[in-house]
Amino acid sequence: MRSKAELQSAIADGGRAVLVVNSRSRRGRHLYARAHRMLRESGLEFARVLPVTDPSRLRELFTEILAMEPDLVVVGGGDGTIAEAVGHLAHRDIALGVLPLGTTNNFARSLELPMDLKSAVRTLAVAAPGGGKVADVDVGWFTSTGDPQDDGSRDDREHIFANMVSLGVSVHVAEHVPHGLKRVLGRGAYALTAARLLPRHRAFTARVTVGGRTTELMTHQLNIANGAHHSGQRIARDASPDDRLLAVYRLGDERRLRLASATARHVLTGQWRSLKEDAFLTTAEVEIETDPPLRVDVDGEIRGRTPVSIRLRGNALRVIVPRTFVDT
Repeated sequence: MRSKAELQSAIADGGRAVLVVNSRSRRGRHLYARAHRMLRESGLEFARVLPVTDPSRLRELFTEILAMEPDLVVVGGGDGTIAEAVGHLAHRDIALGVLPLGTTNNFARSLELPMDLKSAVRTLAVAAPGGGKVADVDVGWFTSTGDPQDDGSRDDREHIFANMVSLGVSVHVAEHVPHGLKRVLGRGAYALTAARLLPRHRAFTARVTVGGRTTELMTHQLNIANGAHHSGQRIARDASPDDRLLAVYRLGDERRLRLASATARHVLTGQWRSLKEDAFLTTAEVEIETDPPLRVDVDGEIRGRTPVSIRLRGNALRVIVPRTFVDT
């Protein structure tokens, strides 16, 4: 593995780069051609340019991309597209560049990337004034019960995630939010769908085990975050994908109104809260059981059910970030 400085120098000197854009993401279909043009104008040249109209082909495409041994892979899309890229690029001598073209862009926000296309492109041009830098950040790793993607081969990369594992009402929201409404309202579509589903959602008991100690709680929503954002909002001012911590937190207790008020607090005060507060449990490893067993949402995709084991893998992913990002 090259050092971060060596990899950054290779990219700046015109190293091999590949561009992948999910042209079915919320903004990808409108901005693909413009993004490609702006990247070229910034000095980035690509050995391959791959507009993706069928996201199910991403895994196949990354096999081709890795065979090219690139220095940089720029990926444009939402959190699902970025999560697929993270699984392939973690623990490799390749930098991931992110163009935030989705609805919530949680992982991009956690990397402190600008959300407008022009500034995001400027960050990726590491050789230019105002360009970003190569940093390494953490990823998560999980195993769950009945994971449909676990074919028994024990492919370690199948279990890597970028941003968050979730249990509870958010799983139902993700499944039922209308795609048309999401295109029109963006993040607001999730809030409206949650308001419709919450009156029928039942609370569950979660047993959270850290370091041999088990805590039992009741809630409608439990999150385990590697990143710093959920639903496009910061979860705590000191949360980071580069802090060697998983943040475990629930939204409210068994009362539905508490979930609504806790969600509102998350939206309104997350940027001022701290992971040191009692609302958060921080750890590098956690085991979770629920009663009843629940489906597990991993970066927006259903990946089996509880029990689920989650681990942190520190500094496992090379990424392009703004110069102001604190890289530890």
